[in-house]
Amino acid sequence: MYLKQFFIPVLSIIFLSSCVSSKKFKKSVADYDTLKIQYGTLEGNLADCNNQKAELNNQKAELNRQKAGLETDIANLNKQIEFLQQNNTQALKQLEDLSVISSTQAESIKKSLDNLGAKDSYIQTLQQQMAHKDSLNMALVMNLKGAVGSMDDQDINIKVDKGVVYIDISDKLLFKSGKYEVTDQASAVLGKVAAVLKNQPDIEFMVEGHTDNVPYKGSGILQDNWDLSVKRATAVVRILQNKYGLDPSKIAAAGRSQYNPVSDNSTKEGKAANRRTRIVILPQLDQFFKLLEPNRG
Repeated sequence: MYLKQFFIPVLSIIFLSSCVSSKKFKKSVADYDTLKIQYGTLEGNLADCNNQKAELNNQKAELNRQKAGLETDIANLNKQIEFLQQNNTQALKQLEDLSVISSTQAESIKKSLDNLGAKDSYIQTLQQQMAHKDSLNMALVMNLKGAVGSMDDQDINIKVDKGVVYIDISDKLLFKSGKYEVTDQASAVLGKVAAVLKNQPDIEFMVEGHTDNVPYKGSGILQDNWDLSVKRATAVVRILQNKYGLDPSKIAAAGRSQYNPVSDNSTKEGKAANRRTRIVILPQLDQFFKLLEPNRG
């Protein structure tokens, strides 16, 4: 009887301790699984960031190559300017001594040669403005990539090519097959792009519709891929204007049909790449040259 009274409490204590340890163990396992999922997500985000960084580095390298070519051209022009400046005085003296030209004509030639110095200043300003434009384009690309997040590059691709910013959005993200009504998912993506463009009120851009080479077989108001590409472009423009408040005077819409492919239409993947809507940030050449005009001789 005495032993029974002793072992019952002891066994109860051991049983309760076992239950508590089991609960703690299960909670630890659940916590570990949660942390493992979070770790996998962070690894995926890091990979996306590294991919974006690599692409930007490639674009930066291309811009540096273009800049190097411009610097070579400028160096050659500077050599020509230096040569002409060294010889202009002697040439004018010889012409005046020979009475080949009048003093008025000689003064006119001298003024023209003096303008070479102004041309040199113009070239330097041109170089500075081009570098500034490249910097603005890279900043715009980074802002756009940050806005759309880690979307699949097959669905949306943002790049700089020859100083122009392009935003390519795949057909499967924007429209159903043979249709020109923008899907709800695409409308949200366009909203992210619009938010960046709205912060740059001076930017002008064109929305281009592109198709593959499969003939349009629908009915109604559309006759062919020309009509389909134009209607898709104007559908995107209306959303940017009416839903997201972009200035319509800064927007142009165009249909390119099947005639400006980026890939081979002989494959399924090539056709998918060609079915796209492209937003082209238009270079402001008039403002660019207006800025340089006071410096031109």
